[in-house]
Order: sequence, then C-alpha cells, then structure tokens
Amino acid sequence: MAMKIKLCLLLVGALAASCSGNRNNNADDSSSAGGSHKDTVIANEADAPPVNMQYCFYHTDGTKAQDTTSVNILINGDKVTGKMNWQPKEKDKRSGTLTGKLNGNAIKAVWVSMQEGVKDSLDVEFQLRGNALAQKPYLYNSKTGKQQTNSKADYSVIYNMKNCN
Repeated sequence: MAMKIKLCLLLVGALAASCSGNRNNNADDSSSAGGSHKDTVIANEADAPPVNMQYCFYHTDGTKAQDTTSVNILINGDKVTGKMNWQPKEKDKRSGTLTGKLNGNAIKAVWVSMQEGVKDSLDVEFQLRGNALAQKPYLYNSKTGKQQTNSKADYSVIYNMKNCN
C-alpha cells in the first residue's frame, strides 16, 4: 500500500515538472492565447471580474416596477464599452452608449444618450458584485439643470444579471 502511494506521488511530481516547462516567461507578450499581461494583472486584483467578457443587467423601479433600465457591458482588459437604456412607462426613453474604465470591480463611464431628439452625456459609476451590478444614484444639479451622478452616495441602485441576447 505504501509503495502505491509513493508511486502515485512520484507520477504526480513528474507530471507537474513536465508541465511547468511550457510557461511563457515573456510577460509583455500579448500574442498568447491567454491575453495580455495587463489583462492578467487586472483579473488578479481583489474582487475583479473576469476580463474579456460580456455582462447584461436590468433594474426596475417606479410605483409598480414599470420602469426598466438595462445595462449591457463588455469588459476588455480595463476598458468597458456597452449600451445603457432607460425605458420608463409612458415616457420617452433614453438610450445610448457607455464608454469607461474598470478599476478592480468599479467602473467609471460616460453614458452618451439620446432622449426626445436631444443628445446628452452623463458620468455614471458602477460596481460589479457577483451576479449584480450596483450604481451610484443620480441627483439633480440646479445650476446646470441636469442630472449628475452623486459621487458621495453609496452604490444603492441594484441591477440583476440577465442572459445577454
């Protein structure tokens, strides 16, 4: 019995040693199938989401949960791109694109949208949390007459993950 255990350990050690020789030691080589060194560093940060992946979320609100906001993002390294659509019941929707940066599990982006034929932009802040996306809420700026992200607030608007279509 002890001989079988020693033989198994010897085989496992030999396999591990033979596999370690295939590692590419050039950290700046981004042509490998595993992605760039920068992607690996980002992916290894605490609470960082998987990179080079698409995520889709939705949030409902209103008196009867009749207003829907959807966020579809693609994370590629530290770059975030995607679409965000706010569709209130019986009102004009606001649809547009997101462009931003990922830092750990936090995303800071700009939402460039159209509503009632008017193009606008709004800074938005998200945080990926497992199967959810959290957003800092907006506040109304009386000086500009526009909404803006309340950067001092907690991430209190929660989006649920959904399948990307």
